[in-house]
Amino acid sequence: MGTQAETVHDDWRVTPTGRYLDGRIKSLILDLTAPRAGERLLDIGCGSGENLGLFRRKGCDVTGIDPSPLCLDQACQRLHSRAELRIGRAEDLPFSDNEFDIVTLITSLEFTSDPGLAVAEAIRVCRGRVFIGVMNRWSMIGAQGRLPSLFNPQIRTKNRFFHLASLTAMIRRQLPGVRIQWGSVIFLPWSWYDFATGLEERIPVMNNPFGAFFGLAFSVTFSFRTIQEVIREPVALSPDGRRPVPGVVRGFKKGDLVKKS
Repeated sequence: MGTQAETVHDDWRVTPTGRYLDGRIKSLILDLTAPRAGERLLDIGCGSGENLGLFRRKGCDVTGIDPSPLCLDQACQRLHSRAELRIGRAEDLPFSDNEFDIVTLITSLEFTSDPGLAVAEAIRVCRGRVFIGVMNRWSMIGAQGRLPSLFNPQIRTKNRFFHLASLTAMIRRQLPGVRIQWGSVIFLPWSWYDFATGLEERIPVMNNPFGAFFGLAFSVTFSFRTIQEVIREPVALSPDGRRPVPGVVRGFKKGDLVKKS
């Protein structure tokens, strides 16, 4: 999970409680992203590559970007060169429009300097669906002040929190009327997970705003097709316009203007 901290701590996952909570988070991510083998995925703020590994195991072709060289070194060691890794910022992604089938921001939006721009960039490079996962202040663990340390014990400042209304407003400024699926997990106080995991699993996940980890997913429809081949020679156009121009998409029809995921 990505941050701008210079050190990444995944130690919380090695405890029994941590492993259980991590499994709950990953289940929600997979339910909302529905990854398919062969899809291209970009994880923005990939950190040490934990979520890249999750999608890699599902057969996705994964790419990660993070502002921390140390994080990317850890991701490289974790994935053994089975991912493309880039250094960069969420607000200025070095990728083409519509390049990825899935784009994720998983506990990384909190650390961006301009969250709205980061969301706009995620939408720009996506041709399928975007997933945003954030820490929810309005949860039992949030009320205990344990929320940042749930994901990284070094995180004390420089992060912000989001709620459903602010996130959906941010998304719909870019995509008015888009359908958003959402849910959350980790509903109980931290100390309860030693004995109350059964209770956790009886609480509905989808459309529930009270979990410590909150996820939203929505589809992206792109409305143009990029010309892939450069026109290298001048072409004389006949008046009747029947001869195709080299380098332009052939068989272009009006219905091709919009391609849905």
